[in-house]
Amino acid sequence: MSDARPVLPEPDADETGPYTHLGFCQAKPGCEDEVEQLILGLVEPLRAEEGSIEFHVHRDRADRSQFVIYEMFRSKQDLEKHLAEPYVGEFVRAMQPLVQGPLRQQFLRMSSTLPAGE
Repeated sequence: MSDARPVLPEPDADETGPYTHLGFCQAKPGCEDEVEQLILGLVEPLRAEEGSIEFHVHRDRADRSQFVIYEMFRSKQDLEKHLAEPYVGEFVRAMQPLVQGPLRQQFLRMSSTLPAGE
């Protein structure tokens, strides 16, 4: 994991949907539950952010050391504001000694539509 914020890809010119990010990490042996608790600590503050639509934490059923973070924001700018929040930097620093390798990231373009009211 790195303290550096990722460079976010620009949305396509015709894109009208939300800006979605997936993060993948692997906990070091013996650190799995601590990693899970740190990630779960993001749920409340992140969901309270103005531009946040969704935030979910997943743990692989077959390999309990593997985690996936799913977050959806109204826009690229909302995700950038989120990444600049002090608690996000604190989270990244706390995770570094607990995970193997860098956080792998994916930025998604939504092909479907959001349900009504989202």
